[in-house]
Amino acid sequence: MQLKRVEFELSSPSLEGCPRPILPEFAFIGRSNVGKSSLLNMLAARKGLAFVSSTPGHTKLINHYRVDNAWYLVDLPGYGYAKVAREDRSKFSAFVADYLMGRETLSLVFLLIDSRHEPQKIDLEFVDWLADEEVPFVLVFTKADSVSKTRLAQHMELFRAEMALRFEQTPEIFATSAKSGDGRGALLQLIASIIQEKR
Repeated sequence: MQLKRVEFELSSPSLEGCPRPILPEFAFIGRSNVGKSSLLNMLAARKGLAFVSSTPGHTKLINHYRVDNAWYLVDLPGYGYAKVAREDRSKFSAFVADYLMGRETLSLVFLLIDSRHEPQKIDLEFVDWLADEEVPFVLVFTKADSVSKTRLAQHMELFRAEMALRFEQTPEIFATSAKSGDGRGALLQLIASIIQEKR
């Protein structure tokens, strides 16, 4: 998939403020400081598309980017450092929960995981929340260049083991690096295949 035109469309503080639900949407979310903005810029091949901040949790709104007038790349606020409890969705942004549960054109969620760490409780709780709400997702390990290949493999295997406890068919897992561009082709290929299926 070659991206010819990626442009910011709008930011919204609510599901109701999002663009008309016509095009397929692919949403990116993760814990604060997971490298989401850098990954989005790498995917779009646009350095300044998403603002990269040194302060975790910079994204506060639902940001829609229209790609080749065919689909949306959606930048969601991170779920911070607070516990994400399944029985209390107010622990992360309620409007993000509304979007994930109610957006009819949401095709897939890319759940970003920091490659530098073993499975974190907050990430596993968010996995459980997505599963409970039947939101389709894949796991994307970011900052793969920041750890050795051995450590990356160990962390990914630990996460696979956690997923095996939760699912009969575990979600797909990808490793990416915003610096080197690793994983870009695989993610775009996945998006392209889902768009093709919907036609």
